[in-house]
Amino acid sequence: MRKTFTGPLFGCIVCIMGILLYSCKKQDEFLDTKPNQALKTPATLADLRGLLQNESVFNSQPDPGLGEIASDDFMIQDAIFPTLSSTDRNAFTWAQVVFDAATIQNSDWNSPYQIVYYANVVLDALPAIVPAANEKQAYDQVKASALFYRAWAFYGLLQTFAMPYDKRTAADQPGIILRLNSDLNTHPPRSSIAACYARVISDLKTALPALPLSPALKTSPSQAAVNALLARISLGMADYSSALNYADACLVQFDTLTDYNTLTKPTTTTLSSTYLSEDIYHSNMVGHVVYSVRRDSYISPDLYQSYDINDLRRSKFFAILDGLPQFPRFVGSYDIKGQKYDGLATDEIYLIKAECQARTGDANGAMSSLNTLLRMRWKTGTFVPYTAVSADDALLQVLRERQKELLLRGLRWTDLRRLNLESRFAITLKKTVNGGSFVLPPNDPKYAFPLPDIEVKLGGATQNPR
Repeated sequence: MRKTFTGPLFGCIVCIMGILLYSCKKQDEFLDTKPNQALKTPATLADLRGLLQNESVFNSQPDPGLGEIASDDFMIQDAIFPTLSSTDRNAFTWAQVVFDAATIQNSDWNSPYQIVYYANVVLDALPAIVPAANEKQAYDQVKASALFYRAWAFYGLLQTFAMPYDKRTAADQPGIILRLNSDLNTHPPRSSIAACYARVISDLKTALPALPLSPALKTSPSQAAVNALLARISLGMADYSSALNYADACLVQFDTLTDYNTLTKPTTTTLSSTYLSEDIYHSNMVGHVVYSVRRDSYISPDLYQSYDINDLRRSKFFAILDGLPQFPRFVGSYDIKGQKYDGLATDEIYLIKAECQARTGDANGAMSSLNTLLRMRWKTGTFVPYTAVSADDALLQVLRERQKELLLRGLRWTDLRRLNLESRFAITLKKTVNGGSFVLPPNDPKYAFPLPDIEVKLGGATQNPR
């Protein structure tokens, strides 16, 4: 029998209302208030389409960033560390307590659930709308878009507030709260990890056929985006056959790669003043200062030195500021404003394909996929194709390039979580801050962040162990 885990979504409700919770006595007042007057009366297909075109809700810093902070993608200068928020300091050092008990607005939890709410408003309103014959395609696309956005938000929450997917335990471990309607008075329990992944995958498969093949707008869903997200999810579940199929399906629909030789960096924080041609679906992580201030966070010098001198990522991704080569700064965001991009792009899909090929014994195929990507990253005329002596050798090369290519894209935390389940790839993370040493062993319970305190104290949600 599938297990469920009790606990209402109180913190999400607080966020959705857009009102700070100063006292638990305000609860009933908040439950009677909608977050936006426009959400009270969505009566037409145009109304619903308008709700889904709100980029500030769906694309601009809505995705959890705590995992990026906790990963090994970057380090923090000792002098700046005490000036960070308590949440950022605690996440970076894997502290027992992450959130200040007085904090009631947690963007890593609230912003994804705001996406869920908007999507559910649309999905709940659609049955009351009878589309005209010439509106049927638009009707189906609105529904599919809402399902995509909700699945996107659920998946981001799963990477942050639940342990990694392991088919041996997924049915017995708590996942997240699956809110499947817009009624804020309902309090669904935490579902199992298995049930959560099943819901996300089901919603994406339902959405797939009604969406355009390739992205009309980088901020809108498409069939290519659905297949890319399913490839990402399947890889995290160690379902390599499915991940390969979805990656191939995505590349049939959209296989554009950006030639880094054509990029002229417009600023010191971003790769381009326009969306990159390889961007499939554009979204950004919550704007934590710890990884947003480029002069304060830096990349491991060893990682920096691993980029070949002819590898354009070395110059496009990094800057040596103030004459301090020991502190290489990441300045290679895919976002035109320099926010931390965690969307879907073709480079990731080639890496997924290459990893799955290596894991299924196809070393030559893996190297071909990897080389297709890397030749677009090297100075023209300098790239020498990679080769592998075995499938295992190919896999190791792909994983190394994955970390280098997808740096500060919000994916390293998921990679650490999934690779820790394989003893040959499991690593112990270590950080030193102001003389203090911090350690995160493989598969530690701290690979799932605690739910915000308000969820436990006022909502009754089951807390994650730490």
